[in-house]
Amino acid sequence: MKFQHLLIILFLIAGQCVGQSYQIAVLKYNGGGDYYANPTALPNLVKYCNSELAMHIAKEVPYVAVGSPDLFQYPFIHMTGHGNVVFSKAEVLNLRNYLLAGGFLHIDDNYGMDDFVRAELKKVFPEANLTELPSSHPIFNQLYNFSNGLPKIHEHDGKAPQAFGIVIDGRLVCLYTYETDLSDGWEDPQVHNDPPEKRRQALQMGANILSYVFSN
Repeated sequence: MKFQHLLIILFLIAGQCVGQSYQIAVLKYNGGGDYYANPTALPNLVKYCNSELAMHIAKEVPYVAVGSPDLFQYPFIHMTGHGNVVFSKAEVLNLRNYLLAGGFLHIDDNYGMDDFVRAELKKVFPEANLTELPSSHPIFNQLYNFSNGLPKIHEHDGKAPQAFGIVIDGRLVCLYTYETDLSDGWEDPQVHNDPPEKRRQALQMGANILSYVFSN
C-alpha cells in the first residue's frame, strides 16, 4: 500500500473515531467551465448525510484547485460544470497521483461538459477507459437501493442516465455521472424547483456514492 494511500485511510479512521470530521471538496479547474455552478449542492448533501445517516462530514465544503497539493487533504472530490475543462501537465500529474494514492473523484455533468471531461480524463489515465457501471454495481445498493441504476433528475437531452467509472488495480477511482444531474438535485429546493421525490432520489444516490467511497 502506498504511503499517501495509507495516510488517507488513517485520516478517515481518525475522523470517525472522534465523531468528526473528514472533509470533502469541490474541484476548481481551468478552461472556462463553471466549476462553481452548484454552490448549495455539496453543503446540502453533507447536511443530509450527517442528519439522516450520521456520517460526521465537516459542514464546510471548500474549493480546491486541481493542481494544488491541498487536494490530498480530501478523500472525496466533486467536480461539475457546463463547459470547457482544461488540465495542464502539472495538474494531470497531481490529479493522477491523488487518485492513485487513494483519493476519489466524482464528476457530475451539469450539462455540456461531456466531450471536454472525457478528453481530460484520458490525459490523467491514458491506460484506462471510462467504462459504464452496470446497475448491479454495489454503488447503487449501499444505503439505498437503486436497482435500475442512476435516477433521472433533469432531462437534458432526454437520454437515459449513465454512470461511468475508471478502475485502477481493481479500485474505482473516478465516477462520472452523465444525463442525470445529481448535483442539481442536491441544490436548495428553490434553485430548480425540482419535485421533492426527485430531490430525495438525488440525495439518496449521493449518500450511496459517499458511503461507497468511505467504505472501500
